[in-house]
Amino acid sequence: MADHYDTALGASTPDTITLLGHDLATDVMGTVGFGELAFWLATQRRPSPGQTRLFEAVLAALADHGFTPTAIVSRLTYLSAPDSVQGALAAGLLGGGSRFLGVTEDCGRFLHDVLATADLPEDDDGWDALALETLRVQGKPRIPGLGHHVHKNGDPRTLRLFQIAAEEGLVGPHLSLFKAIGRVHPRVLGKTLPLNGAGTCGAVLADLGLPLELLRGFALLARTAGLIGQLAEELRHPVANQIFLSVDSHTRSVAPLEE
Repeated sequence: MADHYDTALGASTPDTITLLGHDLATDVMGTVGFGELAFWLATQRRPSPGQTRLFEAVLAALADHGFTPTAIVSRLTYLSAPDSVQGALAAGLLGGGSRFLGVTEDCGRFLHDVLATADLPEDDDGWDALALETLRVQGKPRIPGLGHHVHKNGDPRTLRLFQIAAEEGLVGPHLSLFKAIGRVHPRVLGKTLPLNGAGTCGAVLADLGLPLELLRGFALLARTAGLIGQLAEELRHPVANQIFLSVDSHTRSVAPLEE
């Protein structure tokens, strides 16, 4: 059995609580914002004000998108088990996958894999050339973050994230490649698709140096706040029972498929 277990995160004595090497009560509480703390906990390096601003912009971009499957299942679970808020939140978070919320991780990983074997370009022409090569090898179905089912003329989150990253001097290789894909893909695909906000968030998080394995976790962190909002609205203006009754009243019995 180990004599001790080392951690740079939270630890307690009878009189103090230490977090990231600082006294929680005197140095962190009331001083460090939650977004800054989340970044710090994941990387064990305190972010600069610019990094914090960009990271929190990502959290805001991913917090809530209305009546998505994750929101609906949270509301329905709360309808079924109002004594289990944690169950309602967990149900929504478990729905974060390849179609919803997972694009953030998929895009960050995709861009990272391309950059891992490429020489970093020095200007936009070089990035465009790398993007063209990437598109021609991968093809549209293999480019996460390209296209959106609603914002077909441009995702408003994308432009804003680009703007904040530029203002803070944090446009790194992942964003540079993603922007280039946005510029050149019509030459390969024959049509123009928007760079969606979820993919842009993945590029931003990768440029910030956050662990690729945890990129979906940051999307889930943001969505947790959104799901709490969904449940709070459900308390004020319930719709879950209406959704349930709508489905139930439109159920139709059919014969099973033949084997």
